[in-house]
Amino acid sequence: MTESLTIRRPDDWHLHLRDGAMLAAVLPHSARHFARAIVMPNLVPPVVTGADARAYRDRILAALPEGAGFTPLMTLYLTEDTDPQDVAAAHASGLIAAVKLYPAGATTNSASGVRDFDKVRPVLECMAGIGLPLCVHGEVTDPEVDIFDREAVFIDRVLDPLRRATPGLRVVMEHVTTSDAVAYVTAQARDLAATITTHHLVINRNHILAGGIRPHYYCLPVAKREEHRLALRAAATSGDPRFFLGTDSAPHTDPNKQSACGCAGCFTAPNTLSILAHVFEEEDTLDRLEGFTSLHGPAFHGLAPNDTTLTLTRDAAPVTYPARIETGDGPVTVFDPGFALHWRVS
Repeated sequence: MTESLTIRRPDDWHLHLRDGAMLAAVLPHSARHFARAIVMPNLVPPVVTGADARAYRDRILAALPEGAGFTPLMTLYLTEDTDPQDVAAAHASGLIAAVKLYPAGATTNSASGVRDFDKVRPVLECMAGIGLPLCVHGEVTDPEVDIFDREAVFIDRVLDPLRRATPGLRVVMEHVTTSDAVAYVTAQARDLAATITTHHLVINRNHILAGGIRPHYYCLPVAKREEHRLALRAAATSGDPRFFLGTDSAPHTDPNKQSACGCAGCFTAPNTLSILAHVFEEEDTLDRLEGFTSLHGPAFHGLAPNDTTLTLTRDAAPVTYPARIETGDGPVTVFDPGFALHWRVS
């Protein structure tokens, strides 16, 4: 049995850091283990221009613990009024690493997202020309479509036509949750990749609903049937470079999670690497963990892997993490995988 594993320092290709007091509280948990992260722009108001992204980056850097080696990779929130020239200038300056597409109403703070995809074609064509990736929340918002089918319908109705209409556009399907998404990614020859979250490798929809509602497992896209979870595990542990880690760690205070209309999101930043090591060990693929966490993402985004490393060690005694953290906005519950963790980050 492997007792120690040293890997290149990982990156997180989908992260919510929020702002203000919440930012100050959650940022150290990502900066402790990850060297870089694609930072989501769905603040209130959203990060829609290069100037917005620069100001948000400055706030993140100011909140970093002293000596932390962490680089936020900024994104712009795509709206129907986004200026292609502003996007191109922000990319050329090195300020942004991607643009984020939220279908309007699909998830937290997505009201400013896209309703008419024809209106954003000039931006997408510009991005294809300069090689700037589009990160996609892949769900339709049509109320007639069952929530468990919205990812698969999005692929057919929106994503595939969009990619066919914009040759050369590089797309990351974020937080995929279905075997349909896995099959679509693996069928494409180029310009498409997918992130997979920690929690979607662990939970299926029964964890949310069976035996009582568990709001801290509620996320969007919502966890699906067990067959889909197993498809995600197979993709993540396959070694296929089109799949890489995007935690979608998304902190909400407990009152906002445990309300009559609770927020979607799982806060996984503190214990993600321990959980992933457990999953990859179960699949007998620990030798592929570095690819998923540290190599595939940089390769797709045209970046070098990190020079530094970290070591995971397997302890006989369970490794413990706090059940929740305190923030200036209120307590935030840490994702509980439901099993003992034995891998510790040295």
